[in-house]
Amino acid sequence: MRLMMDFVDETGVLTEEEQNKIELLLEFAAEEENVQSGAELSITIVTNEEIRQINREYRGKDQPTDVISFAMEEMGEGEVAIQGENLPVTLGDIIISVEKAKEQAEEYGHSFIRELGFLALHGFLHLLGYDHMTEEEEKVMFSKQKELLEKYGLHRSI
Repeated sequence: MRLMMDFVDETGVLTEEEQNKIELLLEFAAEEENVQSGAELSITIVTNEEIRQINREYRGKDQPTDVISFAMEEMGEGEVAIQGENLPVTLGDIIISVEKAKEQAEEYGHSFIRELGFLALHGFLHLLGYDHMTEEEEKVMFSKQKELLEKYGLHRSI
């Protein structure tokens, strides 16, 4: 296994099978993206209210969103890197609103697991440094998402 995942479903909504599918998708993406073996990340499934509070506190947006990622490998101002050759890479945290995932799956006409996979992968790519702040970045990130989801077999119709 390339990734060490801490997966917490605070809502109790996900089945073990759904959680396993998300973990396998991210493991596949880590292989495809040549992520260092032993890299660590956390995935937390929350309610709309919980993600709204996080969105308000960290992004200044007082509304629920579908996914938020916090990359740990990015250095903030005044931070000092902890170095050591045996330390695992800590990618960061992915937080997903289960309610938004369900709403969007219905809105886009595909399965809940497809939407959940899309959101987890989207958050994961942010942890790897992909972004969509400019049109060019968006093209790169969204085509990478589409490529990985299709290669993995999680198509829109699923």
